Amino acid sequence: MILIAGPCVIESRDSLFRVAEKLVSYHEDKTIDFYFKSSFDKANRTSIDSFRGPGMDEGLKLLDEVRTQFGYKLLTDIHDYTQAKPVGEVVDVLQIPAFLCRQTDLLVAAAQTKCVVNIKKGQFLNPADMRYSVKKVLDTRGVKEEGHEAAKKAGVWLTERGSTFGYGNLVVDARSFVIMREFAPVVFDATHSVQMPGTEGGKSGGKREFVRPLSRSAAAVGVDGFFFETHFNPCEALCDGPNMLDLEDLGLAIKDIKAIQDSLKA
Repeated sequence: MILIAGPCVIESRDSLFRVAEKLVSYHEDKTIDFYFKSSFDKANRTSIDSFRGPGMDEGLKLLDEVRTQFGYKLLTDIHDYTQAKPVGEVVDVLQIPAFLCRQTDLLVAAAQTKCVVNIKKGQFLNPADMRYSVKKVLDTRGVKEEGHEAAKKAGVWLTERGSTFGYGNLVVDARSFVIMREFAPVVFDATHSVQMPGTEGGKSGGKREFVRPLSRSAAAVGVDGFFFETHFNPCEALCDGPNMLDLEDLGLAIKDIKAIQDSLKA
């Protein structure tokens, strides 16, 4: 299975490497296609005073250091079409943030790189409409076929990260997994799906206690991969702490998933 894991944002070189060194076992696990994730810039924070990260130049240097030291494949997000080319020269997967999943110029620029393009489903979108975002990438890459296998071969993924449910809350509709898997491989972003946007006075809250149950649910329904943001101390994290898992709980979540996958195979 695809596994994407790492800290929400690059806080410092020390914190980045503290998390990275704890994820080696997943990289070495032959049943896992592992990608290390961290953002060089969180451009969509609630408040202008929120920590955003070191920026593109410094962030890419640090991510490249992680690749050199640990051999990890890398995933990070971009927010502007001008970032696609330079970022795509360093990472393996360009991630399109949920709020930007319909931005044509951004999708086309990402598709013009050699990277896998991971498009996060907008919290506001019907999952069936994600077929059009996938098609923008496929068309740019000259792929005439559509569907799960065509997208897989062309390097396009979709990520479910919950849907807006009133103000300050998200809900996961498991039908989304089934619907979106018709168009592309689907990753379940378990930690962002328990986010509570804007509920902590200028920043988002979250309910990390629901990450493992929702992950088990996604594994039972059937998805192609999982996305977990993780930290050595989520309570002190500079971004998305309330919904991130600590490294021990990450291991438990993956153990849960594998047990369910094994039972379904049996």
